[in-house]
Amino acid sequence: MDVIYGLLPGMLLIGALGVGVFIWSVRSGQYDDLEGDANRILFDDESEQVVEENNGKNIEK
Repeated sequence: MDVIYGLLPGMLLIGALGVGVFIWSVRSGQYDDLEGDANRILFDDESEQVVEENNGKNIEK
C-alpha cells in the first residue's frame, strides 16, 4: 500500500507533463500542415534531376 502513495503523485506528474507538452506542440504549430509532408514525399525535387540530350532523346538520371 505504501508503494501506491509514491506512484500516484509520480503518475499524476508525468500525466500533467504529457498534457503540457501536447498543449505546447499545438500552440507552436506542430499540427498545422498534416497533408504537406504526406504529399511532398510523392514528388521529386527538380534540382536533383539532370537531363541530358543524347541524339534528340532526353535521359533523366
